[in-house]
Amino acid sequence: MGQKIHPYGFRLGVNKPWRSRWFATRDYAKLLVEDVKLKAELKDKLKAAGVSSVEIERPGNKLRFIIRTARPGIVIGRKGSEIEKLKTDLAKRTGRDVFIDILEVNKPELDAQLVSENIALQLEKRVGFRRAMRKSVDSALRFGCKGIKVRVSGRLNGNEIARSECISRVVCRCTRCAQTSTTVSPRRTPPTESSASRPGFIAATFTSRSAVSRLLLAQVLSSSN
Repeated sequence: MGQKIHPYGFRLGVNKPWRSRWFATRDYAKLLVEDVKLKAELKDKLKAAGVSSVEIERPGNKLRFIIRTARPGIVIGRKGSEIEKLKTDLAKRTGRDVFIDILEVNKPELDAQLVSENIALQLEKRVGFRRAMRKSVDSALRFGCKGIKVRVSGRLNGNEIARSECISRVVCRCTRCAQTSTTVSPRRTPPTESSASRPGFIAATFTSRSAVSRLLLAQVLSSSN
């Protein structure tokens, strides 16, 4: 049996930071569960804002949230009204001084989490899954992505038998075709997942370097043939 590990955990301490940064000798489990619940509620409450990630820091008796979003105006609100409501609500729930930092995602087309959520939203609106996948792939490559792999799984188009469909694209720099590269390189960005209310599962993978692994190259070449 394959020994599997979460791709983000596999990169922790190498090229990815921890998304919850604090230390506790007591009540560790309680704080951990609180982190998970707060992140899930914030993602759900700010669904329209295109939240890529939520990070939590606990310096002393304070609670700091770092929210990366594609639409910071929705989170902040008019004259900061929405963010103040959010701070007050979180302070009442946790009993701590709450601080919220908003970071804008400049290119949401290159953010794997936002791309997968966008595909899931299109599937909920009954858009064809191949059209949604190709649109996201073309958009990512147009904005400078070096490589992308998108996989959609489930009862696609309402079929009774579940299956998986995958699209891979690579920016090639080889002199032979000016479209592919055979340099072996680890993927720097871990895959992310999003689910739609319709039966289906979406995962998007991006590479932030100019080269990708031979396996991905073989998949691209075989699909082109």
